[in-house]
Amino acid sequence: APHLDAPADPETLSALARQASALVDAQVAFLGPDGAVLGASDVEVATVGSRYRPEVQQALTAGVGHSIRANPATGAPTLYVAVPVQVDEQVRGFVDVAASLASIDVDTARLRRLLFGMALLTLLATGLLAALIAEGSLRPLRQMRQVMQRMAQGDLDARLLPTASDEVGDLLRAFNRLADRLRDELGSLHAERNRLVVVLEHLADGVLITDAVGRVQWINPAAARLLETTEAAALGRSFAQVVRHHRLIELWKLSRQRNDIQADTLEFERRQRFIQATITPLHEDQFHGYLVLLHDLTQMRRLETVRRDFVSNISHELRTPLASLKALVDTLRDGALEDPPAARRFLDRIETEVDAMTQMVQELLELSRIESGQVPLRLHPTPVAEVVSPPVERLRPQAERAGLRLRVDLPPGLPAVLADAERVQQVVTNLVHNAIKFTSQGGEVVVAARLAGDEVVISVRDTGIGIPAQDLSRIFERFYKADRARSSGGTGLGLAIAKHVVQAHGGRIWAESVEGQGSTFYFSLPVSSP
Repeated sequence: APHLDAPADPETLSALARQASALVDAQVAFLGPDGAVLGASDVEVATVGSRYRPEVQQALTAGVGHSIRANPATGAPTLYVAVPVQVDEQVRGFVDVAASLASIDVDTARLRRLLFGMALLTLLATGLLAALIAEGSLRPLRQMRQVMQRMAQGDLDARLLPTASDEVGDLLRAFNRLADRLRDELGSLHAERNRLVVVLEHLADGVLITDAVGRVQWINPAAARLLETTEAAALGRSFAQVVRHHRLIELWKLSRQRNDIQADTLEFERRQRFIQATITPLHEDQFHGYLVLLHDLTQMRRLETVRRDFVSNISHELRTPLASLKALVDTLRDGALEDPPAARRFLDRIETEVDAMTQMVQELLELSRIESGQVPLRLHPTPVAEVVSPPVERLRPQAERAGLRLRVDLPPGLPAVLADAERVQQVVTNLVHNAIKFTSQGGEVVVAARLAGDEVVISVRDTGIGIPAQDLSRIFERFYKADRARSSGGTGLGLAIAKHVVQAHGGRIWAESVEGQGSTFYFSLPVSSP
């Protein structure tokens, strides 16, 4: 402003313009109030009416003016900016700056590249930072997924290790607590299921579960045994295919139709079994099916049959001696007492009948004591000959009177048996006595023994009348007699006593016979351990 306020040397103003031009990298000119060029960094061609430059006119009105036009010297598009210089609020001149737009474009491009580079670096840095943050956030989630996969495969002890105390660490700790609770719950359920399975597996009653349409979902060994099937063959098949009994199938259908418990007692004729079946609808949570309970009544029915037969047999056995006693007493009362020889004869018969009844009662008491375990066995290692020879020798005279051959066949080297010698001799006596009684003159009775595994099998074979096939399975019942044996006397308790004595020793007793060709009775005794 001081240089324009007073007349200045053009060289001074030009030098000052060049200094300013070097600073701003543009052409600088100082103009007078009339627009005349007073000094310039690169003197342009003076034109008449330079005062009327557009930027100068705009600067007079707006304070700053600018215009774009061709440079008179180069013809390149140039930006002109004019700023008035005021002293005491009077315009003393103008500063006119001219910059080539080409250099501005270069600077703009440079600035644009710089901004792009900075933006790219910022984007890369932001992406890297986001990746690091995402990796830190996703790593626990990936670990959680791996742990969940291990747990789904059965590893309920898999856990996460929280390493931070932030929200992610809290999430991992909460997941571990949830896994602990899930493991405990599943462990409890597994233990309960195992206990239930053990109970059902060892339950004597049959248990079978079907779904709503009748497919077998579960069956225990007792049910498989009663239905003569296996678990593998029953699972997934229809109820009708597994049970194969029309009445039981109808009972299941009735339970399904009425949605109520149905029960009935059924007879499986082919299997000779009596079964009480109870079918209960199940409606638990999402499962709808039916629980089938099968209770085997076969043994109970057999016991009832034995009880009825026992009452019938004992009534039959007692009726004959009681009728004889009644007849003898009536005969004595009617006058036989006056005839001493006849009276003695009747008294002898009364004594015989009383002795028979006494023997029957004693054998019943003996059998009852043996069955109830009130007769202790004195078990000792005993040679087989010691339990076989004494009863055979006692009965040998009876066999000789009947015209029978009675012999003993004991191979050498038989081990001792663990037995109560007196009780086993009672068994041998009973079997040999029966063989003699039911064998005709000229026949043979053979008592033999052989080693079979860890037991000795003793047999009594005769060539007598034999036992009918329909009676063979019942000869060891109390009072049971084959029809041919009814007239031979005896109480019908000997074989029952023999059976219980042998079973008390831990052995077995059975018989084989062909009617008309003789019989063989066998019983086994355990070998005495050294």
